[in-house]
Amino acid sequence: MVKNAQAHDFFQQLNQDLRHSAFGLPRLILDEDQLKRNIQHAEQQLHKNKHLKPRLVVKSLASLQLLQTVATHFQTQRFMVFHLPQILPILESFSSADVLMGKPMPASTVEYFYLRFTSWNTSNIQWLVDTPQRLIAYLDIARRYAVRLQINIEIDVGLHRGGVSSTQELVALLKIIEAHPEQLKFSGLMGYDAHVTKLPSIIKKADVAYAESQQIYQHFIEIIQAQFPQLWHEELCLNGGGSPSFNFHVKQSVCNDLSFGSMLLKPSDFDSTHLEALKPALWIASPVLKVLENTELPGMPLLNKLPHKDKALFIYGGYWMADYVYPKGAHPHLLYGRSSNQELVNVSKTTQIDVDDYVFLRPTQSEAIIPQFSQLYCYKNNVFEAWETFRE
Repeated sequence: MVKNAQAHDFFQQLNQDLRHSAFGLPRLILDEDQLKRNIQHAEQQLHKNKHLKPRLVVKSLASLQLLQTVATHFQTQRFMVFHLPQILPILESFSSADVLMGKPMPASTVEYFYLRFTSWNTSNIQWLVDTPQRLIAYLDIARRYAVRLQINIEIDVGLHRGGVSSTQELVALLKIIEAHPEQLKFSGLMGYDAHVTKLPSIIKKADVAYAESQQIYQHFIEIIQAQFPQLWHEELCLNGGGSPSFNFHVKQSVCNDLSFGSMLLKPSDFDSTHLEALKPALWIASPVLKVLENTELPGMPLLNKLPHKDKALFIYGGYWMADYVYPKGAHPHLLYGRSSNQELVNVSKTTQIDVDDYVFLRPTQSEAIIPQFSQLYCYKNNVFEAWETFRE
């Protein structure tokens, strides 16, 4: 009841502040106070494992001002980037940016970067590689553009989304890197383990899945140490994690580099017992355009005559990857259908809501929602500060 009352008070106040300051469009709202509480909790957890260096996932925090705020708190300039257009703002805005690509890029994408942005040819970018074919294509680019590419190798630690899964595959890649020291530099490994907390416990408990993923990771480390000692050094980037497995890594990890981002905003896809100390900090606010006492379905006059327990709202926009959270019980109509223009939202007849009030939704993901809005509105002390997002 306390939580429900707090949520009611928060959204009531947010609604009033939006009505007084907004210009009647859907807005993406960042609750700065909750963001900072989430950051503080994450910092406390990271102190448990001080050899882990934080790496911020850009796609999940896709606003330069947001990234600057979070990077300052964690005292890091390590970033994981998944989208080529997002590399340049990071390099331009952070003087010591350390960029690790979060997925293997097409060779044409890598070539475009070195062709288009020649002034950044010596920037600190680790390109992710998963196969010998991709590595050979990158080698050809390095030769043609006279650059030395840092190569991080993607390993499969149980997610089964590609990447090196055998000793033979890893050895083949390392031999190519070792044979071309002027063009290629081995920078480390990346093993994403989101499956650890996503598997139903009836199939495998999270702690067991995590232990297995760590054993696989350790096996690949030992191969490098034993067979390629000249490539091994303590400064290699041994990246792991993701928000879902954050709490496992901070307790014990073979990695020294930990990626996370979404959990700081806590969209609903990250609701789990492992992240329950973190609370939602990201909301969509949408103005109410129309308030109707009943929902009337086209072509169904008999059904429309039945008693109605809900009133109908039509809002500005809709059909986001998000769930309605306020007013309490708000939901799309099962039969009327969804709309990204004017979505029908049902609320209880007793709900006090008027045209130009706002309904609120909680995104399921931050990476899918943030780029849909040109600005992220940081909300603190009843005031909104507009932060630009990475829309491209």
